[in-house]
Amino acid sequence: MIIKLVVGEYNLNVVSSYASHASLDKEVKRRFYEGLDETVRQVPPAEKLFRGGDFNGHIGSIVGGYGEVHGGFNFGEMNGGATLLLDFTEALGLMIANSSFPKWDEHLVTFQNVVAKTQIDYLLLRRCDRVLCKDCKVIKGEIPAMQHKFLVMDVGIMLKRRKMSARRRPRIRWGALTKDKAQELEGRL
Repeated sequence: MIIKLVVGEYNLNVVSSYASHASLDKEVKRRFYEGLDETVRQVPPAEKLFRGGDFNGHIGSIVGGYGEVHGGFNFGEMNGGATLLLDFTEALGLMIANSSFPKWDEHLVTFQNVVAKTQIDYLLLRRCDRVLCKDCKVIKGEIPAMQHKFLVMDVGIMLKRRKMSARRRPRIRWGALTKDKAQELEGRL
């Protein structure tokens, strides 16, 4: 799913995705990442891209050669699914936003059930747009039965201010209008 938002002069593309289950074969995962690649490449470089979803991979807290895409703050240990995600992210010039901010574990865990707590949901954005991301965290759901937690990103977009003359009609200064000039103006109209 792609949602396009226009804020001022910015075009924001919000893409949601759900990765194949971790136990599926490599061909299914390859097709998933090919589809992701296609949607990312459809968004022009001048537009902003925010990609989020359940990627079913644990990137862990150790950067391990992915310093450009991994901020170093995360939960758990890295697994095989993470390599696909990190390679994809690096190849397309993206970064993982929720690995860029130090948080308590409760603000990193995106999936929790009786057996395990994990972080498998991630928000990605272009590396050149990293300054737009002010914070990224997990918000606990109100419903205890929910296994996935809400993952949110605070985005700061500065809109350019228009000049005063562009915002309102120009003022007419009547104070300098003399009787002679008023008659001249009346003749022109």
